[in-house]
Amino acid sequence: MSSSEPLIGSLAGKSVPRPQARQFVRGRGRYTDDLRIAGTLHAVFLRSPYAHARIETIDLDAARKAPGVVAAFDGKAIGSVCPAWTTKFATLPNHRSAPQPPLAVERALWQGQPVAIVIAESRALGEDALGRIAVEWSELEPLADPVAATSPAHPVLHPELGTNIAFELSLAVGDPDGVFAGAGRVVRRRLKFARHTGVPLEARSILAEFDPGLRRLTVYQSTQVPHQMRAIYAELLGLSEADVRVVVPDVGGAFGVKLHLYDDEITVVAASMLLGRPVKFVSDRLEAFVGDIHARGQTVDAAVALRNDGTVLGFEVDDIAEIGAYSVYPRTSVGEGLHAITMTGAPYSAPVLRARLRSVFQNKALVGSYRGVGQPIACGITELLIDAAAAELGIDPAEMRRRNYRRPGIDPSRTAGGIEVGDLSHRECLERMLRLMEYERLRAEQAAARNAGRWLGIGLAAFVEMTAPGTGLYGDAGVAIACSDGCTLRLEPSGMLTCITSATDQGQGSDTGMAQLIADTFGLPFEHVRLVAGDTAVTPVGGGTWASRGLVVGGEAALQAANALRDRLLEIAAALLKVERGALALSGGMVRETSGARTLSLAELGDMMHFRQNLLPPGVDTSPMVTSHSVPRAAYLMANGIQASLVHLDPDSGFVKPLRHWVVEDCGRVINPLLADEQIRGGVIQGLGAALFEECRYDERGQLQNATLADYLVPMASDMPDIVVEHVCTEVRGTLLGAKGLGEAGTIGAAAAFVNAVNDALQPHGCAIAEIPCTPERMLRALGRVP
Repeated sequence: MSSSEPLIGSLAGKSVPRPQARQFVRGRGRYTDDLRIAGTLHAVFLRSPYAHARIETIDLDAARKAPGVVAAFDGKAIGSVCPAWTTKFATLPNHRSAPQPPLAVERALWQGQPVAIVIAESRALGEDALGRIAVEWSELEPLADPVAATSPAHPVLHPELGTNIAFELSLAVGDPDGVFAGAGRVVRRRLKFARHTGVPLEARSILAEFDPGLRRLTVYQSTQVPHQMRAIYAELLGLSEADVRVVVPDVGGAFGVKLHLYDDEITVVAASMLLGRPVKFVSDRLEAFVGDIHARGQTVDAAVALRNDGTVLGFEVDDIAEIGAYSVYPRTSVGEGLHAITMTGAPYSAPVLRARLRSVFQNKALVGSYRGVGQPIACGITELLIDAAAAELGIDPAEMRRRNYRRPGIDPSRTAGGIEVGDLSHRECLERMLRLMEYERLRAEQAAARNAGRWLGIGLAAFVEMTAPGTGLYGDAGVAIACSDGCTLRLEPSGMLTCITSATDQGQGSDTGMAQLIADTFGLPFEHVRLVAGDTAVTPVGGGTWASRGLVVGGEAALQAANALRDRLLEIAAALLKVERGALALSGGMVRETSGARTLSLAELGDMMHFRQNLLPPGVDTSPMVTSHSVPRAAYLMANGIQASLVHLDPDSGFVKPLRHWVVEDCGRVINPLLADEQIRGGVIQGLGAALFEECRYDERGQLQNATLADYLVPMASDMPDIVVEHVCTEVRGTLLGAKGLGEAGTIGAAAAFVNAVNDALQPHGCAIAEIPCTPERMLRALGRVP
């Protein structure tokens, strides 16, 4: 097998459990907050109680004199080390962004924005000192309503920008005017998607240690992107990138929350530089709700044009997307809205799209890249319209989709939104889904239940998932974000292998998949492969984990390195045994003659390559290490699939209970079915959480009303149905793995399938829901039972 051939071995494709899972459930993970460095100080923050206020004066003297306090800094002091940053993309020239300081100076722009930092011997002592800080505030009129923010009559949040619209984009593909004017039916809806946030088990945490003598910085951080953060700290703090090291211990979930630069985190680093001592900060839950990035938060006017036979002709979407007080650094806050409008209609062959996006500033927490990044919105817009059209035309929702899915080889490879999707397998996924859920029988059961007074609903939702973006996404944007990943693979003297990868793992199990691929290549037991990750001092430069790319890009690099090292070992063995390389095979951790009895073990080769190089043949590369980088060239690898929900609605209480949920998904080759299904199920639960409960509720003054886990509900095991997962496997050509990502698929389609099921339950009663989450209050309002 040549190094360009795909790998099919005894481990790849099998359900191998994550080795760390048992360690984590026993509480033996090692997280940032578990690290102990001598002399560590603890940071606490004074945060703005107002959504919008002028800071007239701030007096830190009393706090500095409090017991255990080492220092206290305001925005001007921290600004002497770290200047404000501005989020700009060369590829988004119309994007407007105001400079964001690490601590608020002169004005606070959202409730929870940090305005001062206290450094103390313990967190408790620091929190005691916060009460001694004297701040004179002048409350200003907040900008809370995103629709009002688009009006020229509304005051501008950032006067230097001259507008509250951070980004605006209009698309007109085909002949929208003619198509919508001549359509047999046009179905319109106003849809609202609430703000919510990620709530990982482990909150954001950071421990910064600056050596003033060497001017070297080491940052231990719970992050998805160590190399990105290294580049940012070097840039903003005036250091050489070679003098910055970012180390990522175990990470207890991230979901995109730990993908961005946060003002409080870089303030901690700046404080360490000012003091020359280690400083630690761990966000608590109250801080997380006002400090972590939020997502979604979009108000959409949407329409679909159809022939009377159900043929979809085109879509129309006008999206007002919230982004918060600033555009988040370095990836911007406009991706949510961009993906929402450009991915609308993606599963269908409709050639016409009219779309408008306005991303608006508000006095609220910043919006960032959270699991799915706008694609759940695009799926919701598309699939709710498809079901609404099917209901108006009297067509079964499954048949409606069957008639309109994109046709491989017939429809253009680009959607009307300009996204390259290639050939998608929705038709095969749909037929597999209908068999899996026993659709006809389920419809019969629903009819019988309705006759008995039970309100059951069945919903479908097709989705497209943008995975593993290529270098073109950020390569021309002028920001230090890598779309590639690297792997250094080392043969140890014992014959075991060490994989040093730039990919990071926050619980998705990509490290297990990589170990499977490497072990297969060498015919080794899974346990003979060790992985090292999350340390910029030793790992190759790479992108880390985001956009469902960990195993797809990192695994491709690992497999390239494994093939290269395998080939090197075969060359060395051929020279030692004085045979042609083609006469040798590698299996079971041994190089064997295919027609003889002679063998060389990997341990023998490793021992020679490390300690007895004099025994190795001349003229052959005998290094025990190889490094390879996987550089994705395609804009995205497009995964796709379909989800279905069965729900029960109680019309008296307004409560909706998910009964069953199904997913049929195509991510190409599945490396580890157990890990794949774990990711799908976890994503579905987050999607159902958005559909059922999750909402950051603000009042008209920009005050977050539910910033605790007592008030902000997330799904619990008792809330969730059984989730059945099956896979269609359309392998990716031109790669060794043949795989696409799947980490966001569950989240992208779950809410749309659930809401369609709710509306299916409501349909006989002449009403529908168009706002998520589907809270009991909203359900009863839709039914006309509360005003």
